[in-house]
Amino acid sequence: MLKKERYAAFIQHFSENMPVAETELEYENPYQLLVAVALSAQCTDKRVNLTTPAIFRDFPTPYHLAASDFDELFPYIKSISYPNNKTKHLLGMAKMLIEDFGGEVPSTVEELVKLPGVGRKTANVITSVVWNQPNMAVDTHVFRVSKRLGLVTQNAKTPLEVEKQLIRHIPKEHVHKAHHWLILHGRYVCLARKPKCLECTITSFCRYFEKNREAILDEQNTGLAPKK
Repeated sequence: MLKKERYAAFIQHFSENMPVAETELEYENPYQLLVAVALSAQCTDKRVNLTTPAIFRDFPTPYHLAASDFDELFPYIKSISYPNNKTKHLLGMAKMLIEDFGGEVPSTVEELVKLPGVGRKTANVITSVVWNQPNMAVDTHVFRVSKRLGLVTQNAKTPLEVEKQLIRHIPKEHVHKAHHWLILHGRYVCLARKPKCLECTITSFCRYFEKNREAILDEQNTGLAPKK
């Protein structure tokens, strides 16, 4: 299958079967989403969603958060991965939002990455989710699934390389949804260690399935997953 055909099949399938695709992080405004995404690095959305309600309640704006300090904020975050760094980042982020952006979350990747703890992936998430900008955040799910499907080349070694290839081939109007399509498919079907190929509905255009068809079918009897 040609790459152009693979992309067309990918977009058609998810447009029809997952027309509404959204982040699983719970938030009500750009500030809350920024906090949630910053906390979600190397942490599950489920854990973040258990943690953020108390933060949003007691620090409802960047001004409230900036007025806090490490000892006050840390207990809210201690159940999250890397709590020390994330506490420092949130405090620095809040202060910069006030000092440089009038307390508002900026709407460009270039401005967002200036904030402490905000990398390109987080900036892409914010601009894509809040403003539907055609930016592709590449996390572990997007990185893995896009390669397995054959949407990007196997020699794409960095998230930025994967991002550039996806952006090049996905029409702008679909990019913000395609990010979630890839994440959700990776989170629930195309798992890292043992993809659920026998339950998957997109094997017809999946490069991984094409390559490992016999081994995947044999897996039913042997219980051994095919090599990546």
